Amino acid sequence: MEKVAQYAHIIQAVLQEYVAEAGRDEDVDVELSFDTERAHYYVFNVGWKEERRTYGCVLHLDIKNGKIWIQQDGTEIGIANELLKRGVPKEDIVLAFHSPYRRQFTGFAVN
Repeated sequence: MEKVAQYAHIIQAVLQEYVAEAGRDEDVDVELSFDTERAHYYVFNVGWKEERRTYGCVLHLDIKNGKIWIQQDGTEIGIANELLKRGVPKEDIVLAFHSPYRRQFTGFAVN
């Protein structure tokens, strides 16, 4: 359980830093959402760009079975790299946006 709490803290810190460093656009907000009870963590873009609606999940991470599952990563930096820098081992990171078959070739956890 201690590892899960540590991973939750790391994810929250990484996402807060990402939002703080995200490019500012007066018409599009970068929103952060944590569901700590169920271990779901999100970053969304919400707003308007001229006459076009902008809405989408940029980052979605879950903690399942003691591992960090990256469900969505729309960043240029690659959120897995940020997790590695903070000491999360590759075997505890699942690139869930890849099919289960492709995950075996990533060097990260399969499930």
